[in-house]
Amino acid sequence: MDELLRNLKIIINDNVYLKDPESSLLGRRIVKHGILLINELGFDNFTFKKLGDCIESNESSIYRYFENKHKFLIYLTNWYWGWKEYQLAFATANIHDPKEKLEQAIEILTREVEEDHSFNHINEVALNKIVINEYSKSYLTKEVDDENKEGYFVIYKRLSTRLKEMIADVNEGYPYPASLASTILAGSLHQHFLKDHFTSLTDCGKKTSPSQYFIHLTSNLLNS
Repeated sequence: MDELLRNLKIIINDNVYLKDPESSLLGRRIVKHGILLINELGFDNFTFKKLGDCIESNESSIYRYFENKHKFLIYLTNWYWGWKEYQLAFATANIHDPKEKLEQAIEILTREVEEDHSFNHINEVALNKIVINEYSKSYLTKEVDDENKEGYFVIYKRLSTRLKEMIADVNEGYPYPASLASTILAGSLHQHFLKDHFTSLTDCGKKTSPSQYFIHLTSNLLNS
């Protein structure tokens, strides 16, 4: 799978960027060091000026790729969900048992991320931390409806739809497959955050992973 991923390009809505960062060495450096800097500073303290200093390039050069840091965050989180979608597709392609396929999908979408070196300019571990801590900032805005119409969140929605269909394949009579799918996606980020920062609010930790929790939850709901 790693070899296949190296030959794939994750397609992101071109409304998110002004110039495709994958098209140049500078663009890839912006993405690479932007991930590391946001992970270090947090999104609120991150600026294109600081990123420009980090990559020894003018701040204006970054604005040739992204209109603002909000669009940059949307780009990074879209990349992350696209990467997860590829992993999901490859890992479940040859699984025919619906329950086994769903459990494998949940494992992929909710597990701890390890850097796999499939994309040299992307630190997947740091990007995962950004998604856990900052993803909600990409859509909790006044512009969310307009951005949704522009397709900014299509990858996330497509991934949720894939999961919804797998849930329906296990139990076509279950009345809330879309709600369960979106709960797994959003809830996994929340559980990872809680286990790192508010341990008294979750049962996930060293002994129980978010993957185990959501597989258990889903299995009980669909078998009831």
